[in-house]
Amino acid sequence: MNHRRMATGLLLAILTAAAALPVGCVRRTVTIRTEPEGARILLNDEEIGTSPVTVDFTWYGDYDVACRKDGYETLRTHHKLDAPWYQLPGIDFFAEVLYPFTIHDHREMSFQLEPAKEVDRKELIDRAREFRDRAIFTQ
Repeated sequence: MNHRRMATGLLLAILTAAAALPVGCVRRTVTIRTEPEGARILLNDEEIGTSPVTVDFTWYGDYDVACRKDGYETLRTHHKLDAPWYQLPGIDFFAEVLYPFTIHDHREMSFQLEPAKEVDRKELIDRAREFRDRAIFTQ
């Protein structure tokens, strides 16, 4: 009986000591820049701010990015953020739980915006009429 109490006490002491130790974590941020600056940025259809903008992200993988600025073509693209070696399955447990410091994984995305093309008003109206006529005759 005495050995059982000692084992329980030892286990409790180990758990208390482990809980008191600092635990690590990984902070993930991405900065999105555009040339020119000042574009509204949407990341996975959520507006996150005006470029340059830095936000936290949760997972590695493919992100939808949209950049909008008056006088420039809207840019819609994908950008993949690959996981670093310390976030590979198995190793990630040590980086996120056992390593006693914070790891900051900072990524950057940069995009060049193209000036908007002038729209020929007559051509736009002609295309709209053609589209309307096709819609009417295909019903």
